[in-house]
Amino acid sequence: MAPRSGARAPALAARAGGGAVIEGYGFGRIRIGGREYTRDVIVRADGTVHSPWWRAEGHSLAVEDLGPLLDEPPGILVVGTGYHGRMAVPEETRAALEARGMDVRALPTREAVAEFNRLARRSTAVAAALHLTC
Repeated sequence: MAPRSGARAPALAARAGGGAVIEGYGFGRIRIGGREYTRDVIVRADGTVHSPWWRAEGHSLAVEDLGPLLDEPPGILVVGTGYHGRMAVPEETRAALEARGMDVRALPTREAVAEFNRLARRSTAVAAALHLTC
């Protein structure tokens, strides 16, 4: 995944720099720590960004899709379900994540960004998995 500037970003574990603040979101684009991404992302409150983030089924979330988070699960996982909220979080996925100790909050991505920023200001035990398009 390349940031908009044209420089290539590492596929995993790019630091957003000094903690995560999502600075902006619009359909198909997100700005985190001064870098713009045009592929779905997973971001932790400590500033770690995983992009591109792919799911086995593009518009449905499965536990396995969250590989970068499973070794050290966050206390709260904010899921951005897309600009129009079309990505599903099946009940079995939610239940499995909750069984791993995660409080799952699924919202359309614009609202998910606001929720993540609000929570990340108070705790590093927060992550967001954000679908950027539909």
